[in-house]
Amino acid sequence: MLKRIALTLFSIITVAVVAVLAIAATRPATYHVERSISTSAAPQAVFDVLNDFHNFPKWSPWQKLDPKMAVKYEGPSSGVGSAYSWAGNGDAGAGKMTITDAAPPSSITLKLEFLKPFASTCAVHYQIASEGAGSHVTWGMDGNNNYVSKVMGLFVSMDQMIGKDFEAGLASLKTVAESPVADAAAPAATSGGTTATPAKP
Repeated sequence: MLKRIALTLFSIITVAVVAVLAIAATRPATYHVERSISTSAAPQAVFDVLNDFHNFPKWSPWQKLDPKMAVKYEGPSSGVGSAYSWAGNGDAGAGKMTITDAAPPSSITLKLEFLKPFASTCAVHYQIASEGAGSHVTWGMDGNNNYVSKVMGLFVSMDQMIGKDFEAGLASLKTVAESPVADAAAPAATSGGTTATPAKP
């Protein structure tokens, strides 16, 4: 009797797993996440904040995951070719961002490479449009869905996982861009491969 029950449960689980894998195979090969916000800051002011990675810790929605994370700035101090690497705890992970294109004051494109907790590469873009005396800022990300991502997407989408972080980040960006003096704390470092570890909060 117990053997029959066990075999039945095994069959049900097997069918369920096969069904999930089959459905996952039909999921889109790419994903897109996008959020926007309006700010009273002029497009150039927003662009200047985004174009310099030294400003990123001031508004990053992930900075609080590990205030002690180590960061490294490489290349020019800002603009195309400048890069920001981070290595933190299990929540923050590790990775690198590099500015690949910048058209002031309207757009910036980044290459985002995740190293931990999983390896992945995607494209990030910031679009800045004039809106009255201020700006309308859009933060977007595009990437490829591997098979694991497709399976995960059956339960929670990339938009659901990252969308709220984008919203929080844009709210902080709005505050920084609208500040007469951007005095939010940030790791002190120079370009050219200097590593900085933020002070304890």
